[in-house]
Amino acid sequence: MDVRRLARDERTDFADFLSTLSPRQWEGPTLCAGWTVRDLVAHVISYEELTPRDLAKRFVRGRFLPDRINALGVAEYNSRSPRELLALLRDHADPHGLTSGLGGAIGLTDCLIHHQDVRRPLGADRSIPDERLLPALRTALVAPVVRGFWNVRGVRVVATDVDWAAGIGPEARGSAEAVLMVVAGRHGLVGELTGPGQRKLAKRLGGTSL
Repeated sequence: MDVRRLARDERTDFADFLSTLSPRQWEGPTLCAGWTVRDLVAHVISYEELTPRDLAKRFVRGRFLPDRINALGVAEYNSRSPRELLALLRDHADPHGLTSGLGGAIGLTDCLIHHQDVRRPLGADRSIPDERLLPALRTALVAPVVRGFWNVRGVRVVATDVDWAAGIGPEARGSAEAVLMVVAGRHGLVGELTGPGQRKLAKRLGGTSL
């Protein structure tokens, strides 16, 4: 499986979708608390131009805390116009540097999750190719920054539309996209899952318990 190609395709699809948004939508909310669409896009591309030395400096400035490190990148890029951010996203469709890690799986997973962070509040559904969802699910579960394993600990999460499941415990079942977003810790989406494990996740992440 060519994960770098999948990352490139996902970033291209994201850019194509963003190009349809109005200026007002660019300033609208996303599932990332406190981030507008502009902030989120700034985050997605904020690592692409960093040399290893630049990356190390940002980590030091951010005190090695992911939220602080990400905030530095957003602050650096979100003053740019939507047109400028889109141009950067298209120019860096192929992951570079940090996002090229795990054969491009970091770039794919980050972009796919954030693509949905934008689409969901806008009610803009889409059909995500299974070949992108499967590596993203695997990566989200083990990536330290996502903390997916910790988010769904003690529960077996099962995707009902692709051949993927992980964890030990009572089951929580749902679409691969919904499972991915729950693994990524998105609050309020647990109600889209079913099964005895859903109650446990609802207490941890928030949302309606069935």
